[in-house]
Amino acid sequence: MKQSITLRSAGPFLLLTFIYFIVGFLTTVNGQCQGPLKIAFLSEVTTTKNSLATLISFAFFLGYLLNSAKTGRLLNKVGYKKTLIRSMLVMVLGLAFYLASALIAEYWGGAGVHISQDFVPFGYFIFLFGSYLMGTSAAMLQVVINPYIAAYPLPGTQPVQRMNFTCAVNSFGTTIAPFFVTGVMFAGVSLDSVSADQLTIPFLVMMLIIAFTTWSTSKANLPDIEGTREETQDVESEGKTTPSDDSRNAKKRSIWSFRHLKYGVITIFFYVGTEVGIGNNMNLHAMDLMGHGYDLSPALLATLYWGGFMIGRMVSAGLKNVAPRPMLIAVTVAAIVLMAISMLTENLWLMAVVGLFHSVMWSCIFTLAVDGLKEYTSKASGVFMMGVFGGAVFPVLQGLLADYIGSWQFTWLVPLFCEFVILWYGLVGYKKQEV
Repeated sequence: MKQSITLRSAGPFLLLTFIYFIVGFLTTVNGQCQGPLKIAFLSEVTTTKNSLATLISFAFFLGYLLNSAKTGRLLNKVGYKKTLIRSMLVMVLGLAFYLASALIAEYWGGAGVHISQDFVPFGYFIFLFGSYLMGTSAAMLQVVINPYIAAYPLPGTQPVQRMNFTCAVNSFGTTIAPFFVTGVMFAGVSLDSVSADQLTIPFLVMMLIIAFTTWSTSKANLPDIEGTREETQDVESEGKTTPSDDSRNAKKRSIWSFRHLKYGVITIFFYVGTEVGIGNNMNLHAMDLMGHGYDLSPALLATLYWGGFMIGRMVSAGLKNVAPRPMLIAVTVAAIVLMAISMLTENLWLMAVVGLFHSVMWSCIFTLAVDGLKEYTSKASGVFMMGVFGGAVFPVLQGLLADYIGSWQFTWLVPLFCEFVILWYGLVGYKKQEV
């Protein structure tokens, strides 16, 4: 018998929203570790310090590129709940590697390799692999959560509203994460005195919390969503659905034949590039300016930026009559103007305000990209998440440019270009024309 979803029950919706909070929190913890680990791991690096620091984000988002499509196929095969549990187990493993990197740095800090004239300790590479596993887990979780939330039949809500609410809770995690890094992980220690051994207890505690959450989730009821997957016959008692004969016999289309999805993947590549470029590299820019006498707080800048996401998403979650396309166009134009002024004046406080306008871009792009895909939705979510790899490419490109020209100021042309691609999608790329 097919297990239906009770419309009155918000349990599954709230559970996935909580897990999305964890994804946001740990994603930002990973990014915010760039600055401290630049001191703790890369103190003896001179010529490539910015490039190696930004590789932490590169490794994280590489997990999206290599594993998102695979997770979409896994989701089609085994269903939402089993894929969710496997994703969380990968997160536990990633935190275990974070913990191992701290222990190696603490007890074998002198072990490492020489790259050119720079000495890089092994602990840095262990952390880098842990970052890849964390990115893989985040990708897998979002492949599950995004289509589930978009399709979940919560009464009185629209898909973009549900996405914005869930993303707002995610943003709460990203907002508090910078202060967790500075106030808990490196509490009471000046930036130039941080050490990797301070990571041991926080990462151990986080690993145990996520392990417990994974166990609790495995016991929870998470029914499948009918009509969002091609292959549902193998799903077990967590909630089976059976496709109609017409659906079973219909010729399968390539997921890339949907124009609006294909360009949505490209757009999210550029969106995450500018989102992460600002969220992570703004701190590195602030650290450089502090060295020249500027009074800045990297943690406060990051909190304002990610806090803008939370505020924008909470406000937009209450807007029932605003379509995703005009919302996307309006916020992108505002972000372009603000970023240009910030770059020319080198005012990072203005850059932090861009988070308010970035807040709804993800939900708007995702909603437009999967609109009307029906049984292709889960597979589309997998390929869509591949675009998140932009978060690896553009921040590293900025780091390379900063090392080359000796300043961060005009490297912000890179994320600014990304904004224009997002604007193009809202104006033209969203159209449903088969190719």
